Formats: sequence, C-alpha cells, structure tokens
Amino acid sequence: MSRGVPQPLLRPLLLALPAFALGVAGLFHPHSLTYESSARWYGLHVPGLLLFPLVGLALMVLVQGRRDPAAWVVRVAAYVYATFYSALDVISGIAAGYVTRELGPDVPRPDAVRLLFRIGTPLGEVGSIALLVAVVVLVADQVARRGRSALTGVVLLPGAYLVHVGHIFSPTGVAGMLLIAVGTAALAWPREPAPGTSGTSGTADTAAAPAR
Repeated sequence: MSRGVPQPLLRPLLLALPAFALGVAGLFHPHSLTYESSARWYGLHVPGLLLFPLVGLALMVLVQGRRDPAAWVVRVAAYVYATFYSALDVISGIAAGYVTRELGPDVPRPDAVRLLFRIGTPLGEVGSIALLVAVVVLVADQVARRGRSALTGVVLLPGAYLVHVGHIFSPTGVAGMLLIAVGTAALAWPREPAPGTSGTSGTADTAAAPAR
C-alpha cells in the first residue's frame, strides 16, 4: 500500500483544494489597487482564473451521475458562478491590475480602470449569488438524502455568503473560501456503510434514489 493519501480520502481533498488555495491566496490579496499593489493584484488573479471555476466544478462533482431537478439546479448555478466569477477575475483582477501597473507610479487612476471595476463588480455579484444558490440547493439536497451525516456540509452556506460580501479579501473572503473547502470535502467524505450493507457509498449519493 502506498504511503501517500489513502485512496478514499483523495477525492474529497482534491475537491477542496481549489477553494483552499484561493483562501490562502486571499491572505496576500491587496485591499486596494494602487501602482504599488498592482503587480501583486495582477499576479494573484492570473492563477485565480484557473482556480475560481474549479470551485464550481467541485460542487458539480458532488451530484455527478444524477439527473433529478436538484442536481441540475446545482450544475446550472455552479456553471453560472464559474463563468461570471471568472469574468470578475479577468476584468477587475487581471485587466485592472495590468493597466494600473503599466501606467506607472505617477499616473492617477484613469477613468478606464474605474470603468473596468464598474462592469467587473456586478458580473462578480451575479457569480457569487449563483454560488449561494448552488450551495443552498446542494446542502438541502444532501441533508434530505443523508440526514445528519451531511450536516457538516452546512458550512458551505456561511462560506458562500462570506465570499459574496468579501470576495477573497482577508479576513472575510479568506474565511469564506476556507469554509467552502471544508464543506466541499465534508460532503465528498466517504460514508460508513449502513448496517447490513456491503460495499462503499458514493459521495454524491447517486445510489440513494434512482435517477429520473
């Protein structure tokens, strides 16, 4: 047997990794965009372009293989989050940071940068609201299917709310992303087989009810 991470635990840890990485990145995220902070602002949002959508993908994986309405709401909401929050990352993160850096230290923030924030911010709000919808439906679905064993996933709710109000800024957004990481891992964690049953249960509880 390998001395690495046990196979049953690898999936929840991988699904939690994007939100965890964003939470750590938030510790270094500047609270305002200036020439002095622009290089770090820009530099953090480039890898963010890869990580933000993976948070939504992880939620989709938790309902993998299902065709019921709740699963489709989670998928669609997670997709809307991934696309609109990526737009925020590109516009208010990468583009605004790059332009501010390239203008140099002696140039006041131009209207062009303010306009980038004006469009990037509402796009990000659409994404974060979609994230809230995805986790509310997912948590309600999992608690209904699995009962108390899914209650640890409830931390997704405050996590998504804190991201909605605080992006990944420290401390609010950092706490939000870390809670999302914990909640995602909790819902993906291997379940103990029920007494009298054999085998393992899927993390998305695909066998709990026949697909319709």
